Formats: sequence, structure tokens, C-alpha cells
Amino acid sequence: MKKYTPSAKITDNKNKWWVIDAKDAVLGRLATVVASRLRGKHNPMFTPHVDTGDSVIIINAAKINLTGRKMAQKKYYRHSGYIGGLKTITAEKLMEKRPEDLIRFAVKGMLPKNRLGQQLYGKLKVYADENHPHSAQEPELLNI
Repeated sequence: MKKYTPSAKITDNKNKWWVIDAKDAVLGRLATVVASRLRGKHNPMFTPHVDTGDSVIIINAAKINLTGRKMAQKKYYRHSGYIGGLKTITAEKLMEKRPEDLIRFAVKGMLPKNRLGQQLYGKLKVYADENHPHSAQEPELLNI
């Protein structure tokens, strides 16, 4: 009889919901924990090509920290598609306009660059303050 390692199926995933408070957390360290939870690497049935991860809600995104001088020096880029259409914004300005995007960009960069990564990214919910509309999912608090 051959022994084999079982591969997880889509139906095997018991999607749990987690709440993470980003108050006074360092951006990169928070993003690695969140990306690992979304991917399902904490799960013993982890399979690289199957979504075995959980859903994550991040609150207090406006109170996150960046180490060193990254708040003034780190830049985010986007392009309009036209010649000379490169737009840049510093982390400080982005924090004033849309503080949720700092976390979203950091986590998205740590996920796979394929359809699975897009599916995992859809399970991330980020809010600037401590209120969120997902109480019906009964999320558990995850301390980092």
C-alpha cells in the first residue's frame, strides 16, 4: 500500500474570521502575519494551490506605525497609462488621505501574483477606525 500526503480540497476549508487591532503595530510585521493567515500557512492542511486561509479584519489602520523615516521617504507609485503619467505619493500623504491603503498595499505585495492571490486578497477587510460591519461573522481577536 502506498503512503501519500493528502492534498486539501476547496471544501475542506473552514473559513474563520479574525480581527486584528493595528494600533501601534509596525506595518511590515503586521502585513506578514495577515498574509500568512490569508494564505493558510498556519493550517496543518496547507496546500499551496488551494485557498485554505481565513478571513481577516483589520481595525485602527489609521494608528499604524512605520519605522525609521519611512513615513516621509517611502513612496507609492501608480501610472495613468499615458506618457509622463507617473503619479507618486508619500506614505505620510497616503496616511492622511486613505490610511487603509497602506496596509492593503503591504499585504497585497506578500500574496501570490495569480488568481489565487486575487481570491485571497478579497478576504481582507481594512478599516481606519475600530468600527466594522462584520459582527455577524463572529470574528475572534488575534493578538500579534
